[in-house]
Amino acid sequence: MVLTRIHTVITGRVQGVFFRACTHDEAQRLGISGWVRNCADGSVEAELQGDETEVKRMLNWLYKGSPMSQVTKVASRPLAVIDGEKGFTIRY
Repeated sequence: MVLTRIHTVITGRVQGVFFRACTHDEAQRLGISGWVRNCADGSVEAELQGDETEVKRMLNWLYKGSPMSQVTKVASRPLAVIDGEKGFTIRY
């Protein structure tokens, strides 16, 4: 297993449509750790860490998002892995 971590910013209609909750559920399903939060500019920001294959699956899921969302862009960049991180949280 190759661990990887990315930072993402998702734009479009992604607030008020259960995007964070659905992201949390999908991350848990894939075994991804990290966090997700709303940003003041209307975007959603997340850090995702896990097996490289699962992080790629999660990134692909972000392009679709929650059932009521309309994602227009997903920007991501690599980050250093955080040793021992467990769980995925919604930040407020």
